[in-house]
Order: sequence, then C-alpha cells, then structure tokens
Amino acid sequence: MSIRTIIVDDEPRAAEVIKKYVQQVPEIELISTCNNGIHAFQELQEKSVDLLFLDINMPGLSGTELIRSLQNPPLIVFTTAHLEYAIEGFELNAVDYLLKPIPFDRFLKAIDKVLNLHKLQTIALPVFQPVKQFVPDKPFYIYMRIDRQLVKLDTEEIQWIESDKDYIKVVTKKTTYMTKQKISAMENLLPIWAFLRVHRSYIIPLDKVRGYNPNYLMIENKKIPIGKNYKQICMEKFNPGNNNAPIFID
Repeated sequence: MSIRTIIVDDEPRAAEVIKKYVQQVPEIELISTCNNGIHAFQELQEKSVDLLFLDINMPGLSGTELIRSLQNPPLIVFTTAHLEYAIEGFELNAVDYLLKPIPFDRFLKAIDKVLNLHKLQTIALPVFQPVKQFVPDKPFYIYMRIDRQLVKLDTEEIQWIESDKDYIKVVTKKTTYMTKQKISAMENLLPIWAFLRVHRSYIIPLDKVRGYNPNYLMIENKKIPIGKNYKQICMEKFNPGNNNAPIFID
C-alpha cells in the first residue's frame, strides 16, 4: 500500500526538490503540493493523507500551527531552513526534521523512518498480547532539550520517567536527565507499543517490569506506584494469569 503524501512549502524551489525526491521512492504517492498552511488544511479535510512534508516558517498559518489545528494529524516530516524550530517540531512528535538544503541521502533516512512507522500503524495488535512481539528491529529515538541543546536518547535505555512539578526525570542505568516538559507531552513522544502510563507521575517501559502488585510495579529496585485511574489497564497488561506477565508480588 502506498503512502499518500502532501508537500507543504511556500518556497517553490524547495517544494520542487522534495517533489523530485519523492518521485524516486515507489512507496510514496504524491497527491498534492500546497504553497501555504491554509491550502494544506483544506486538502487534509478532503483527502486521506498518510504523510506531510511540512515547512514550518510560512505566512498565514505556520507548519506547527497547522499540526496543532488537526485532531488526528498524519505522519510529519518537517522541512525548514531554521534550526531553531527543531525543538518545537519534535515536541509535536514529528517523524523527522530535515534542514534545508536537504541532501538526498538525508531525505532517504527520513523515508526509512516513515516506512517503519507506517508499517507499525497498519498492524492490528491483538488484545493482551505480549508487547515485545511488536517491538521493531530498529531503535526508536526521542529528542529532549537538555541545557539548551537537543539530546538524542534511545528509548530502550529508559528505566522509567517521573514527573516533578513542571519537569520530568528520564531515568536510565547510566544517568538521569531532567528537562522542563509535561509528562503528558513526553507520553505522546514515546512508542505506544513499549511504554505505559501507570500513574499521573510515572511512565514505565513494559519490558523493564520485573514484578507486579495491584498497587505498584518493580523496576530494578524501584517501586513504581500505580495510580487509581490506571489500575484497570495495569491489571490487563500484567495479569498474573498470563504466562508472559511479570512475577506477581504479594
């Protein structure tokens, strides 16, 4: 199945470059090219779209404003000449961020990410199946703003994520990252097949859980509380009657 795609860019030359690149990828079907965000919004209301190549700095309606206006946005690859927009782009859960002028090999790396994510989105996951069966072969990365720079982190390294007022702590075996971000925003960046919100202040990687109790989970030597509103989903994920579930803790 082809990936239905729209290019959105107010610079004709930049849009033409991306168009030529797209035409060399058989899996990508270009259905429209828009020179502003408003036109793109109208196209998205009328057509089924899987992917946007989206410029950020456009008059009238910027790329980020367009994404925030959509209830169910498609996959997004931001394209821009301005590196300072990168953080905002990744906070909107973009697949990738391409800096103009865009080399073809860098474009292909973005396409590789798109193809893998699109394939995962089309898989119908059976209820209560072990999550590890659906983890992709390739690493899944997130980007965090730490000390005025973007830090790239493989999600496989995460032990747990903990909210601390306006900040979150991302704990790995080697270090703990602290960044100013809401835990709900971080939840949207994480791969849904690998992580679970178990408390208003905690997100955990499913494959790191070593013990389960209706009130808490164990990861390493850390006891992670289960919030009242999350008990049902945790019971479904970690039901001790499931042979693949963690050890039940009395």
